[in-house]
Amino acid sequence: MKLHEYQARDLLAQNGVAVTAGRVASTPAEAKAIAAELGGKVVVKAQIHAGGRGKGRLVSESETAAMYEKLTTDPANNSGQVKGDRVGGVRLADTPEEAEQAAAAILGKHLVSIQTGPEGKLVNRVLVAEQTDIAKEYYLAIIIDGAQGSPLIMASAEGGQEIEVVAANNPGAIIREAINPAAGFEPYVGRTLAASLGFSGDQAAQFSAIAEGLYNTLVASDASLVEINPLAVTDDGRVVAVDAKLTIDDNAMFRHKDLAELRDKTEEDPLEVLAQDLGVANFIKLEGNIGCVVNGAGLAMATMDTIKLAGGEPANFLDIGTVNDPQRVVNALKVILEDESVKAILVNIFGGMARVDIIAQGVIMAHEQMKIDVPVVMRLVGTNLAEGEKLVEESGLPLIRAKELAEAAQKAVEAANAA
Repeated sequence: MKLHEYQARDLLAQNGVAVTAGRVASTPAEAKAIAAELGGKVVVKAQIHAGGRGKGRLVSESETAAMYEKLTTDPANNSGQVKGDRVGGVRLADTPEEAEQAAAAILGKHLVSIQTGPEGKLVNRVLVAEQTDIAKEYYLAIIIDGAQGSPLIMASAEGGQEIEVVAANNPGAIIREAINPAAGFEPYVGRTLAASLGFSGDQAAQFSAIAEGLYNTLVASDASLVEINPLAVTDDGRVVAVDAKLTIDDNAMFRHKDLAELRDKTEEDPLEVLAQDLGVANFIKLEGNIGCVVNGAGLAMATMDTIKLAGGEPANFLDIGTVNDPQRVVNALKVILEDESVKAILVNIFGGMARVDIIAQGVIMAHEQMKIDVPVVMRLVGTNLAEGEKLVEESGLPLIRAKELAEAAQKAVEAANAA
């Protein structure tokens, strides 16, 4: 689960990370009031779940695809700015009135950046934060490194830009330090990182405190990513987080009812939200036209690969898991059928603990409960296959059958092309 910047900042502050003063606003009038409280000179930042906001462009919903094309093909002449005519999602204001005008220009518009995709993101909130006189920018983040099985701190003196750009252009500029989760954040880690980045004296102590606070935030919230970019050294010598990003591991949300309330479903794909609401946890919307219902993540990946080898495009990743309730199959098909781009559905089941007869029963129930007007291709193998085959045969449904995955994929592609 991703958090907005203003939410991530609050969590960081609770764990001792120095952040710039600021609050969230949902109307221009609120932005003006906050700016007045902060002394007038503020930055107004669109709050969406995507990066590249400053270089993004604000447009109406009908213009998002065209603007995305311009940004990806000719960014130099189309990227947004914090000052000037090309209004981006981050604006500087020197008075409360300017903050009000900036918020009015941002709120209610769709922000398109290279990270939003062609559909853009509707801006419902802005963060109004104090302007910072920045002398130097740094990058600081902690991720969960699956290869090492531990938190990994990444830091760089080349902050203020995407870390992917730094990694591509100057990979040696990224410092990496693994943390033993059994020992936690030990003082030497902060000192080592501070020295590697060129900090000394009081600024080294400030940096170490921020790094420890970042680690404490990661652990306390079960986050998979906590990032500050940029981490700024101000003209008066303060080390402070100017931006913040935080992603919480969905599998840990049962431990964090308070954090679950921070979820903004409007920022997520509607089909993925529907899937979660219906108990179909492992669903990701893709751009193709062949819906997939598969048991097991590995088999789901193999199924998508085989569809592409057959000349088609999968419409989704869906791992239905070990199924003991046919209604879960119904719900999976319900989610897929909400996608208007789907022209055919491929049900590929290799039953181990998942029973083939339960899957077959679910497909039959789905046809009874809703109108399915796209062809359904079924490949069934495994536990209780004979019982499942009998259910399918006796149902009389016009299901397209296949024995092998390659055959099933080919038939699904042909059915989608004929639709």
